[in-house]
Amino acid sequence: MKEVIKFAIQNEIEAYNFYEDAAKKIEDKQLKETFEDLAREEHKHREFLEDFLAEGLEKMHFKPVEDYKIAESVDEVHLSTDMKFVDAIALAMKKEEEAMAMYQKLSEISTDESQKELFDGLADMEKMHKVRLEEIYTNAAFVEVW
Repeated sequence: MKEVIKFAIQNEIEAYNFYEDAAKKIEDKQLKETFEDLAREEHKHREFLEDFLAEGLEKMHFKPVEDYKIAESVDEVHLSTDMKFVDAIALAMKKEEEAMAMYQKLSEISTDESQKELFDGLADMEKMHKVRLEEIYTNAAFVEVW
């Protein structure tokens, strides 16, 4: 289990680095703030996993979040300094979708119930990020609806 948690920690570090890098490269103020906020949340996930690895934690509890599944239908783009707002959000959605899928898969293959609950909780956290980004994407990409 320790190796799996270490793997998850590494993924949270990569997510943090991605959002920090994106925040530095993006000029749009709102998007920069969104990426900075997501970086802070990924850092918290890392700390949570490190604490779990060190001493173990109580079960995580989250209220259900509806998954809009918008990220699944959006093509992934590459981070650049001049990318459009909606493209940057699309890229972030894809990253969260990948993290969510990874934790769901780890939960599925876990035989230990506490380990399974840990990964389910992490998948839910990533899903919340994904849904948040999907809401931003929908509002930005489909302005004509409003």
